[in-house]
Amino acid sequence: MNKRRHRLQMVTLCISATMVLVLLGLVVLSVLTANNLQKSLRENIEISVILGDTVSVKDGTVLGSYIKTKPYAREVVYISSEEALKTAKSEMGIDPTEFAGCNPFSAELTVKLEADYANTDSLQKIADTLRKNNKVVDVAYTKDEIEGMNRILEPISIALLILSALLIFICYTLISNSVQLSIYSRRFIIHTMKLVGASWGFIRKPFLKQAIIVGLISATLTCILLGAIIYGLLPYMPHVQEIMTWHELAFTAACVFIFGFVIMVLCTYLSVNKFLRMTAGELYKI
Repeated sequence: MNKRRHRLQMVTLCISATMVLVLLGLVVLSVLTANNLQKSLRENIEISVILGDTVSVKDGTVLGSYIKTKPYAREVVYISSEEALKTAKSEMGIDPTEFAGCNPFSAELTVKLEADYANTDSLQKIADTLRKNNKVVDVAYTKDEIEGMNRILEPISIALLILSALLIFICYTLISNSVQLSIYSRRFIIHTMKLVGASWGFIRKPFLKQAIIVGLISATLTCILLGAIIYGLLPYMPHVQEIMTWHELAFTAACVFIFGFVIMVLCTYLSVNKFLRMTAGELYKI
């Protein structure tokens, strides 16, 4: 009967820990995905380097290669005046040369930035530096759009960090309570072993062994459930793979295993010590 009851407690503890770890895994995955999404949005910001009419294709390409060596440039594309005109015809549905009398577009370099440089201060410095080049007529970028994006993204990042810290504390509390309830039912066994002269280390050993097993089983079940959730989302959100790579999945799995193992062992260690310090009278009162 006791063995059956003990197994039931382990199963209950595994289920409780798994549910909590799933919540933790979703939080970690959400934070990582949000960071990737922010990075993707910032990396899609472009600046247009307008070149002079006398700048040849070769000179424009050389300038583009030079800009590409800069730490802020992620991608540089040379667009000739003819390519710009062709794109305008396609988008506008009319030929601008019909009313302008000539090609109104200049050759330009489209520069996509690294995420760290996608802010107004860095862009202003980059633009000022590029304008000093005698081949460059002007540098254009959407300042209002960038400021608006940063105003939105920064509070979201702070909110996610606060939420993550809060949920990690809640996860710890829930697992700690589940472990204490599991050990509570065996508090008299702990006291009996203490009375017959068993050392604290000897008494803790089977409890810690169980905690390790439960932690690993719960973490494994959590990873399977998270994998199933993500796999189920793919048909409805195919682009999720672009911001949720194997690096994020592997990091989340590692966090789940580390958290599951450390918290289970730590909570078990503290809970067993709590009952080891109690006298027989105190055990009957709780």
